[in-house]
Amino acid sequence: MKIVVQKFGGTSLATPEMRNRVVQKIINAKRGGFQPVVVVSAIGRKGDPYATDTLIDVNLKICKDIHPREMDLLMSCGEIISSVILANTLKARGYEARAFTGGQAGIITDCNFTEADILEIKPDRILDSIANGRIPVIAGFQGVTGDGDLTTLGRGGSDVTAVALGEALSAFAVEIYSDVDGVMTADPKIVSNASVLSQISYSDILELASKGAKVIHPRAIEYAIRGNIPVFIKNTGKSSPGTVVSFEYERSFGSSKMLSKQVVTGLAHITGRVQVIINQDDPIVNNRILRELADNRVSIDIINIFPEKMIFTIEAAKIEDTRRIVEKNACSYNIVENCSKISVVGSKMRGVPGVMSTIVKALTKNNIQILQTSDSHTTISCLVKGEDTAKAIIVLHEEFELYKNK
Repeated sequence: MKIVVQKFGGTSLATPEMRNRVVQKIINAKRGGFQPVVVVSAIGRKGDPYATDTLIDVNLKICKDIHPREMDLLMSCGEIISSVILANTLKARGYEARAFTGGQAGIITDCNFTEADILEIKPDRILDSIANGRIPVIAGFQGVTGDGDLTTLGRGGSDVTAVALGEALSAFAVEIYSDVDGVMTADPKIVSNASVLSQISYSDILELASKGAKVIHPRAIEYAIRGNIPVFIKNTGKSSPGTVVSFEYERSFGSSKMLSKQVVTGLAHITGRVQVIINQDDPIVNNRILRELADNRVSIDIINIFPEKMIFTIEAAKIEDTRRIVEKNACSYNIVENCSKISVVGSKMRGVPGVMSTIVKALTKNNIQILQTSDSHTTISCLVKGEDTAKAIIVLHEEFELYKNK
């Protein structure tokens, strides 16, 4: 029995017409000799009476301080509604289906409400459903603690549900359906000639996802790597093949002196970053500031430490916490708001000279100031001013000829 896990996003389930397309994808999998296991996200957006954001707003008007346990109960409703609606849509088409909550599907998590981690999956009820000729339709984004409390897995948690189930069920593959054609070389809302990648390695998509590309949750990819499961990212409304994510042989470029532009796979970006410059030459004080930032859950991104100063970036929501900590330590500092981090990603750039030089040359030639950089073997990130975000992405996409990537 070849199991394929099919995950459908909320936009794929929003209307009867779209749900019929979803059902046809499921039927096609069965006709192709596969056993589908379906994972669904919540239907609806803010303003719809049953949408998660709407329900949260209603409760916030009653009480501003919702306990995380009750918040998880509330946030799980949308996916449960979706699972029941899709199961009944399948039944109306003549296919027996059974809806499950995450807990009923055997997803056991820790007690970290709103951001829970999966501890184990006991898929017995899913397998029983399959054995009895029913298609399991599982509410994504959720699980249950050992004590029976319902939990949610954080933003993008339905992707995590799908791939984690794929590992637990030894699935042949996982298909992630949404309203995009696949993994793009850059944000198509910014770059008009962004390409759909036919294939991408686990390492590259993990970097793109962690650097801001909204294609799949990084934790989902970690499960795929562990289980060596191919993941297909597809458009619900189209029959195109989309992008397959899998292990890929990465050839070494050795001591190549010429920069092959195709060593770059794609671009990702994160807006709303803030650069903090602390003018301090005492390493003891710097260490104390870093420790206090960590204690206050201020996550530092790009960081550079020099003998006379320390520079790092944070998310905009943490400005006041950071300002308070720095001032408490009596340090002179500057804050640069409205910045963006642009990341150039490609596992094939490992060991290839000239990538950073190409990036710097392209940006400076177009009068884009680089505020800060960081790099690894597979990623180079540049901090730029917010108003230069789109321009920087377009320039780098053109410079590396990413429109040729397929």
